[in-house]
Amino acid sequence: MRPNRRLFLGGLAALALPRPSWADAGSPAWLAAAKEGEDYCLHGLSESGESLFALPLPARGHAAAAHPEKPLAVAFARRPGTFALVIDCVTGAETHRFSPPPGRQFNGHGAFSADGRVLYTSEVVAEGSEGRVGIWETEGFTRMGEYASGGIGPHDLKLLADGRLIIANGGIQTDPTDRSKLNIETMRPNLTLISKGGTVLEQVTLPDLHQASIRHLVLTATGVAFAMQWEGDPAEVVPLLGHWVPGQAPEHYAAPEGEAERMKGYAGSIARASDGRLAISSPKGGVVQVFDAQGQFLATHARADVCGLAALGPGFVTSDGAGGICALDEGLRPLAKLDLAWDNHMVAL
Repeated sequence: MRPNRRLFLGGLAALALPRPSWADAGSPAWLAAAKEGEDYCLHGLSESGESLFALPLPARGHAAAAHPEKPLAVAFARRPGTFALVIDCVTGAETHRFSPPPGRQFNGHGAFSADGRVLYTSEVVAEGSEGRVGIWETEGFTRMGEYASGGIGPHDLKLLADGRLIIANGGIQTDPTDRSKLNIETMRPNLTLISKGGTVLEQVTLPDLHQASIRHLVLTATGVAFAMQWEGDPAEVVPLLGHWVPGQAPEHYAAPEGEAERMKGYAGSIARASDGRLAISSPKGGVVQVFDAQGQFLATHARADVCGLAALGPGFVTSDGAGGICALDEGLRPLAKLDLAWDNHMVAL
């Protein structure tokens, strides 16, 4: 059969067309979910806190995962939720919508592989809260498989450069309908290192803090820093920030007495600045606490209902429930304010 010259030339033309990039979406620095009136949406934010685009969500969002090259974002439902939306951040179009298998729930976080061809999702079996990592191809976002997360209630997960995953298994078994906590006395959170093929390579627990649920992660130069939420006696004050280097025991980074209490036992987000400093936020306490790269406490900064947190050069940026976006260097400096309520996270692009 003779080749169709028109189709051949059309194919060459398609190859010559530039592929859309994040620059075509306005080069946003972060993605953040929000509530506007009774509606929910996902915003792309510039480094000055300006909203570059806002895309509708069917219900409350939590975190998002950004494709490493294409201007695509996957927005996840707040747990327990079953929607994940793939959004073209240039056109505002929903390109795909997918759900976990029956009896599963997304747990709010996901991560793309370095080449963008695979998406990993944090999931639970609704009955019992056993953790799963969902594996999806990213052309049509169909499921390729899954493997066990190594614990109960996985939340955040981070992909290492070599393809291994570190998973924060929060340890809390929840009711699949109302999120009530069922195993606080016996919960056993852990950090699990999993191979690209799904084999558990290493796992560490917190025997002295078994009621500190490990929730959120940020990669460091040598391992991963983790933020926790205390489920034990409210009168007991415990460290909410830690660091783990695979092959070693985890470390806890504690604020001094009098400062630690201000977090109210709850770290909602975590971020690492370019100079290695770490920050954790507490919407319950209305504070952000900053530590140096070695885990020494530096400062507490007050901001009502603050939770969203990301790096901004050698400092940080925050978002809060009153619609505020602030830079955090020596102190909090307002950048912008929108008429909405920001949700828990700011996802760096």
